[in-house]
Amino acid sequence: MAESIVVGTDGSPTATAAVEWAADDAARRGRPLRIVHVMDRWPYNISASPPPDWHGFMTRAGEQVLAEAAKAVKERRPDVSVTTQLIEGMPSQVLREQAGTAAELVIGSRGLGGFAGALLGSAVLHVAGHAPGAVVVVRATPDKPYGEIVVGIDGSAECGPALGFAFEQAQLRGCALRALYAWQVPVHAFAPEATHEIDKVRQAHRRIAAEQLAPWEEKFPGVNVVRDVTCAHPVSALVDASVRADLLVVGSHGRGTVESIILGSVSRAVLHHAHCPVAVVR
Repeated sequence: MAESIVVGTDGSPTATAAVEWAADDAARRGRPLRIVHVMDRWPYNISASPPPDWHGFMTRAGEQVLAEAAKAVKERRPDVSVTTQLIEGMPSQVLREQAGTAAELVIGSRGLGGFAGALLGSAVLHVAGHAPGAVVVVRATPDKPYGEIVVGIDGSAECGPALGFAFEQAQLRGCALRALYAWQVPVHAFAPEATHEIDKVRQAHRRIAAEQLAPWEEKFPGVNVVRDVTCAHPVSALVDASVRADLLVVGSHGRGTVESIILGSVSRAVLHHAHCPVAVVR
């Protein structure tokens, strides 16, 4: 059986947007969709016993959320195979585990509580920073498609999985792919005699971007690639580009023993400020 696309939902508006996004992507990729609701045993960390029949109430509520989500998918994409799963546990941990066996994990940027209680709170960042593969965080989807996907590149090997995901998405959607390479002027370059050096630096960055894109352009010859090499801060450039994008794809450069909690600074900032769905690909 093909790997499923997994989407987490709690019935909130952004979770509903995530379910819709996941349904569309499952249809594009020809994959089954698994809708997951995580039932936190006692989500507010209060050191007291839950009210009587709390577990029964949460179970019934979770089953209703899943039923409504599955119905919405069938109405939107009747050709997609849908299953649902109610799981009890810590939401961020459960979703990370689900991502380990999924083609991709889709979550909303905020919810009613549980795994996305605050605007890109620690749980969302924890899942995006730790889960293997692609994690798509959906804040909202454009009213109409712009016909462009944006992927951030920087010449590093960590960009490979993000490029693969972005090229596949562009090919499936039949849209353009903007490969955005943002670089910043070295501090020493502000010297008066540095004009010639800056020209050489600019040319070097263009060459790096071209070399990184070349094998992917050869693998996906039908994708219209826009090489966008610009002197700007990566976060500002990516957020600005997201205004006119259907999807923004970034790699994760988290480092150190706390990489499960802390994403790379660029991907973390983009998750907070992008205007379109963001895919973080480890």
